[in-house]
Amino acid sequence: MSKLSLTKPLFLIIVLIAFYSCKKKYIPKPRGYFRIDFPEKAYQMYQSDCPFIFEYPVYGEIQPDDMSISEPCWINIVFPDYNAKIYISYKPVKENLSELLEDARTFAYKHTIKADAINEKLFLAKRKKVFGTLYDIKGNAASSVQFFLTDSTKHFIRGALYFNAQPNKDSLAPVISFFSKDIDHMIETLEWK
Repeated sequence: MSKLSLTKPLFLIIVLIAFYSCKKKYIPKPRGYFRIDFPEKAYQMYQSDCPFIFEYPVYGEIQPDDMSISEPCWINIVFPDYNAKIYISYKPVKENLSELLEDARTFAYKHTIKADAINEKLFLAKRKKVFGTLYDIKGNAASSVQFFLTDSTKHFIRGALYFNAQPNKDSLAPVISFFSKDIDHMIETLEWK
């Protein structure tokens, strides 16, 4: 056997090993999300013929609820730049407080199928007679924040934040955090007339 006949296969093996070991493997980049710019926090007073007032963000638009089942004093705060809406419905309390409370709780806990957790935060403002609960819904639920407020004798308000997008907790997290602060402010400034 000649020296040339042994080096040819050896050279070929070395070239193949070098070729396959130096070849970069494609590793896909994780999916990224668009950067979202938020406006400065600023609020304005909502006043109408309804029996409540509160401050809401200046970058939101108040619209009457146009659903067929809507009642007087049902409004939506629309945020067109973020494809978001806070639905607010008002009901007078007429010996039906326990039913209204259970409805609000049921609406919030309907999201347990997709939710990772539901945290409840109590709100008590005795001086203004405003009491309620805020439901912070974690995970890929359709609504991430819901709340109700009442004076327990005459007035009851229920609210819910929704996005007109498929729920994705990672991409919506900064926007949910931003609007959660606005909802907290609305709750803190709400007063009955």
